[in-house]
Amino acid sequence: MLMSKVIGGAGDMIDAKPADYKDNLYLAVNGAWQENAKIPADKSRTGGFMDLDEGVEKSLMKDFHEFANDENKIPDELMLQAVKLYRLANNVDHLSKFHQQPILKDMQRINDLESLADISKDIASLSKNGFPLPIDIGVEADMKDTSKNVVCVAGAGLILPDKTYYDEGNESGKALLAKYGEVAGRLLSMIGYKLEDAKEIVEKALAFDKSLVPIVKSSEEWADYTKVYNPMDFDEFVKKSDKLDLKSLVVDQINDTPKKVIIEEPRYLDNLNKLVNDDTFENIKAWMMVKFLTKNASILDEEFRQTIGEYNLALSGAKELQNRTKYAYNFAAGIFSQVVGTYYGKKYFGEKAKEDVRSMVEKMISIYEQRLSENTWLSEDTKKKAIVKLDKIVIKVGFPDKIDDLYSKFEINENDSLYDNVSRIRKVVAQDALDQYHKPVDRTKWLMPGHMVNACYDPSRNDITFPAAILQAPFYSLDQTSSENFGGIGAVIAHEISHAFDNNGAQFDEYGNMNNWWTEDDYAKFKELTKKMIEEFDGIPYAGSKVNGTLVVSENVADVGGLRCALEAAKKESDFDVKKFFINWARVWRNKSTKQLTEMFLSIDVHSPAPLRANVMAQNMDEFYDAFDVTDQDGMWLDPDKRVNIW
Repeated sequence: MLMSKVIGGAGDMIDAKPADYKDNLYLAVNGAWQENAKIPADKSRTGGFMDLDEGVEKSLMKDFHEFANDENKIPDELMLQAVKLYRLANNVDHLSKFHQQPILKDMQRINDLESLADISKDIASLSKNGFPLPIDIGVEADMKDTSKNVVCVAGAGLILPDKTYYDEGNESGKALLAKYGEVAGRLLSMIGYKLEDAKEIVEKALAFDKSLVPIVKSSEEWADYTKVYNPMDFDEFVKKSDKLDLKSLVVDQINDTPKKVIIEEPRYLDNLNKLVNDDTFENIKAWMMVKFLTKNASILDEEFRQTIGEYNLALSGAKELQNRTKYAYNFAAGIFSQVVGTYYGKKYFGEKAKEDVRSMVEKMISIYEQRLSENTWLSEDTKKKAIVKLDKIVIKVGFPDKIDDLYSKFEINENDSLYDNVSRIRKVVAQDALDQYHKPVDRTKWLMPGHMVNACYDPSRNDITFPAAILQAPFYSLDQTSSENFGGIGAVIAHEISHAFDNNGAQFDEYGNMNNWWTEDDYAKFKELTKKMIEEFDGIPYAGSKVNGTLVVSENVADVGGLRCALEAAKKESDFDVKKFFINWARVWRNKSTKQLTEMFLSIDVHSPAPLRANVMAQNMDEFYDAFDVTDQDGMWLDPDKRVNIW
């Protein structure tokens, strides 16, 4: 389940020419940069968020390099394990001695399955050990009672990023699927399959993937977040398959028999017998083999990483893979994310900055409270409840005070293969996730590590997280004016607060429970405003395609609310400069992406493309027109009755 709303620069590919502020704010600020910016060969985009990301990567890679050569410099045992994993992942000669060997026993386990009965008999163990299944479970907070955890049931995912890639006229989708098939065939031959057999396995795997396309949810459907909550009595659920032991799938993993489970994709469950039966078994088995191999190829050795990398490059449009050392760092920092993020936060951010930013967040919440109090379209009853929710938002800044105990269970053996080390860790993580079923929801959990350049709101915990790494220029700097900081980090902070009141967040109360706290009239007005937001973006031509207004509505509601509140906060400062505010707002959305990434984001990303976030949100603010003398003769003009303001 998607438990967060993330703010991040969506991909874009636009004609980059400098322009006048009156015609195109984004290009007036970023046009010259856009003309000259080069996307690094091993990346698929560059710009505001990504530049910071690269800076963080550089600093931490330097530290990891030093730690790897001198263990005395390593601050603690957890970081030592992270460095060991980095060293192991970077040890090309050591890993090449193992080559395909470590994965063979797991591939054999799939190969030995002779019928659906075999999958059914072993279904809980297959799930726990990370094998792909046509139906699987997870443990999440119950949306209607977020103090408790509950079992969620999900279907299989597609090979390509979204259903739209499979549309008849989608040529890049066809090319990508062909590339995937070709790479998967080569990987199978690399672990010992004859070419003809490999080809047949891939064909069957793709046939099962194709059968999923009409059934699975699209990205647009997933974006309607509360629609994943479909409780079903456990007794009813276990009867949904004629062939799979759904009871064992749940009971043998959580060691309990729940009264209910949450069905994330009802359409999928209704079609389960059509998808999974004796006639489709061979295709399912081939799909399990191909999905498992492609998922794990990069942790075998460099030759395997380069091979699966060909598909990943085709998907992202990057020109080359990260070099081995960079890959090793990113891999270790991903597995030990909270450990590395806390180290980064303490070294490069510190407690003082933590307090500074916390006070900015508190200030933004008080502006928000004032905006809610003065709101003209809400009744007093709904206003009061909205303010209660606002006051209960939990603020998480920089990095957590305590690292999750889970990380102390990760032990790295550098004499072993990377594959075996990672498999052990994944099993620990999987078991820990299942164990949560018997525990109350941990509200102290962080959704993002300190070294991530991002921010998020979690509707089920009603908390907002601002990792240390985003708290740098152009978002935030002591060298910037207060107006620039409000146009940067201020708008980001208010964006996350606004997620508590977007079309998804608005359906959760102050404790993160899905609960209608609105009057009927107020909610009808709110839906009308969100409809206007969908219409404002829907169908905007972009990079040879069009924006899907429904897919991006929640982020746009948060953007417009965030910008409005940040602007109100900036106005209260003695050095307020409206032009600097809007210029820095546009600067943070600076972004240049590959054609492939742009296409992917237009299909799956809940954020609008970065230039549109910069321009359209500014068009919704009356102050923008006054600041830059924009008239109805200019490109940035939007008729007053078309401007959307919600919060």
